Amino acid sequence: VQLQASGGGLVQTGGSLRLSCVAPSNIFGISNMAWYRQSSGKQRELVARITPGGSDIYEESMKGRITISRDNAKNAVYLQMNSLKPEDTAVYYCNTFPQAFFWGQGTQVTVSS
Repeated sequence: VQLQASGGGLVQTGGSLRLSCVAPSNIFGISNMAWYRQSSGKQRELVARITPGGSDIYEESMKGRITISRDNAKNAVYLQMNSLKPEDTAVYYCNTFPQAFFWGQGTQVTVSS
C-alpha cells in the first residue's frame, strides 16, 4: 500500500500551499502520521508528525511556517505551508511515523524566487 499525497504545485516565494493525504482507516486511527520531503540530491527528511490525539511535532527546517493537522473522520492528514522559500522546493510525501508504508510518488512543491 502506498499513501498518495496531493496539493503540491508551483508558488512564488512567500506563497502558501496545503497538502493532503488519505490513509487506510485501519491504520490511520492508531498511527502517528507524518510529512516528509526530499529535495533533489538529498536524502528524504522528516518535516512534521502528529499523534492520533493531535499532538504535533515539527522539525527545525520548516518550524513556524507549517501546520500539520489530521481529520480522523476522513482518515486524512494535512500540511499547511506558509511563507514558502525556494529551499522548500522538494517532493513531499506522507507516511506513518516511523515509516510503515511504501513510499508513494509524493507531490512536487516548487517555490520560485
